[in-house]
Amino acid sequence: MTVVATSFSTLPSFLLYFAVGAVLIALFLALYCRTTPHPEIVLIREGNVAAAVALSGALLGFVLPLASVIAHSAHLIDVLVWGVIALLVQLGGFLAARMVVPGLSRAIADGKVADGIFLAGLSLALGILDAACMAG
Repeated sequence: MTVVATSFSTLPSFLLYFAVGAVLIALFLALYCRTTPHPEIVLIREGNVAAAVALSGALLGFVLPLASVIAHSAHLIDVLVWGVIALLVQLGGFLAARMVVPGLSRAIADGKVADGIFLAGLSLALGILDAACMAG
């Protein structure tokens, strides 16, 4: 019984960090979907693969550094601060991608998968870089 009690001793911390992570993910999705000119959720519901790939890449690009900071943080405030930074990196990445590929949002809305893959790849690359920088 002691082993089980010891295993569950960190459950309150797990629940707190998980809840904060979930709130940050919801905030990220809300802000990201408001930042992009194309309506991701509507497009995904219509079967638009480009939108699904792009949003999935952005979500993973955000969650990678968030998971890293949760794994390495000493305080919950670290998760909040670095979570907001990760959010800003992803939003900045999208805005930069639109400058490099001016018709990016229209192409994703039109279902052009190559554009969705490009944006997903950029988002993942930024997330990996962001996570590595947070750890150092």
